[in-house]
Amino acid sequence: MTRERRTMAGLTTMAAWLLLAAGPATAQDNPTPGVTATEIRLGQTMPYSGPASAYGTIGKVEAAYFAKINDEGGINGRKINLISLDDGYSPPKTVEQTRRLVEQDGVLLTFQNLGTPPNTAIHKYLNQKKVPQLFVATGATMWGDPEHFPWTMGWQPSYQTEAHIYAKYLLQNKPDAKIGILYQNDDYGKDYVKGLKDGLGANAAKMIVAEVSYEVMDPTVDSQIVSLKGSGADVFFNVTTPKFAAQAVRKAYDIDWRPLEILNNVSISIGAVLEPAGLDKSTGLLSAQYYKDPADPATAQEPAMREWDAFMKKYYPEGNTADAFNVYGYLAAQTMVQVLKQCGNDLTRENVMRQAANLNLALPLLQPGITISTGPKDFFPIKQMRLQRFDGKRWVPFGEPITG
Repeated sequence: MTRERRTMAGLTTMAAWLLLAAGPATAQDNPTPGVTATEIRLGQTMPYSGPASAYGTIGKVEAAYFAKINDEGGINGRKINLISLDDGYSPPKTVEQTRRLVEQDGVLLTFQNLGTPPNTAIHKYLNQKKVPQLFVATGATMWGDPEHFPWTMGWQPSYQTEAHIYAKYLLQNKPDAKIGILYQNDDYGKDYVKGLKDGLGANAAKMIVAEVSYEVMDPTVDSQIVSLKGSGADVFFNVTTPKFAAQAVRKAYDIDWRPLEILNNVSISIGAVLEPAGLDKSTGLLSAQYYKDPADPATAQEPAMREWDAFMKKYYPEGNTADAFNVYGYLAAQTMVQVLKQCGNDLTRENVMRQAANLNLALPLLQPGITISTGPKDFFPIKQMRLQRFDGKRWVPFGEPITG
């Protein structure tokens, strides 16, 4: 059964349901859907169920952050109402839920819809409707195309940017590598593979010795890991979502395969991935990051991390403070709030996109030297990452920020 999460600070549960039921009329009675004198209504789809449910905490922490903002007075007196619906990481369900958000609930915009396949399914629809598809929770390169899709903007570094960084590292530190790749068989996985090949350039053909894929609904990736070990690869590029990332890390260790393992950023959470895989089995993993790790004792006493920890205790006490996805969602919500603040009282969809394309933010939970910046022709807010290695307890960043 579909599970829905709604946040409307300052209203009773009954009032929230009444307002939701009145959504279409509200959208018709106001010049801009989703905006009244007291409310800014945002829509979202999240995989609260299904194979990517580990990401569901992102929607929960974002709702919690908006509740905090509402308690502090909201945005120019308006409270943020995030209507977050479960799509199970299923594109047909994403289409159904997004049409509901736009045509029934009358949202101003969609925020942080998660996943490459789900967002791809609604990409054209939202642009045709001229509804902002803002700060999508996926790093596919297609989200930074203002010429053809002016209503869609990414947030995190693109998957190709991240893969270029790994390619640079391998060319400098392991030029004779034999690389085996496991990837999800969709645009998300293929984007990473393309980025690695582009980054390796002419060396790609000789360095990549095996590519195997999996489907989202597969029960395990055990057979793929056995196949990659058999290829003779001494570098394992693990392009997977959390459930499969944990399986892959654990299986590689259990069959005594010890390559240099590169884990894509979207599955680096200690709480959601590495603990289920086994911290001992995760030791030595290489990845890249752009925000601070909540499980890192080196940053635990920084004012920004202490503020985040206090926020979690008050607004999302059931949330896992070792789960990096909760920092991710917090930062994305901060970015959304900044856009709404910049809009002032001009809360039209057109102005939302203008302000989203006019950002220059240095949020304290980002890694040092990494900022959020956009422009009318630059829909990639974050463009740099730092390499990091897991030491069995925490991710240890090294080197300076790298542009992919």
